Amino acid sequence: MASRPQTFETHRKFVPLYHYLTLPILIGNVLVAAYYVVRAPGLPSVWALLMGVALFLGALFARVFSLAAQDRVIRLEERLRLQQLLPEPLRARIPEFTRDQLIALRFASDAELPTLAATVLQGNIQKRDDITKMITSWRADDHQL
Repeated sequence: MASRPQTFETHRKFVPLYHYLTLPILIGNVLVAAYYVVRAPGLPSVWALLMGVALFLGALFARVFSLAAQDRVIRLEERLRLQQLLPEPLRARIPEFTRDQLIALRFASDAELPTLAATVLQGNIQKRDDITKMITSWRADDHQL
């Protein structure tokens, strides 16, 4: 259950241990390893730099790949939701929604979704932030870890 109401300002998820501890440590590791490559060039220092870069990229790609998988599930979920909630004339236009439009629309309440979906299609509004700023009745994501 969400601890606070979801809004445009609070809908992004930050994981402090990842964003404020893990990534800075991995970046610091790359910088220290680069320093040692300059100060004491050789196979061990170059290897340490390569390993530092690999660890940083591994952490970064783990995040990117999981977000891409999440986006695929969201798109499927929203297409199914649009099938149930949109009036017949708009249902035929569901394939016209872009990935970013579907992802942004997920935060709109069931009552607000049909009107907002029509507005997004008519105005060809593409940016996620532009769409989420238009939402007045938020459907919170209470299933985040």
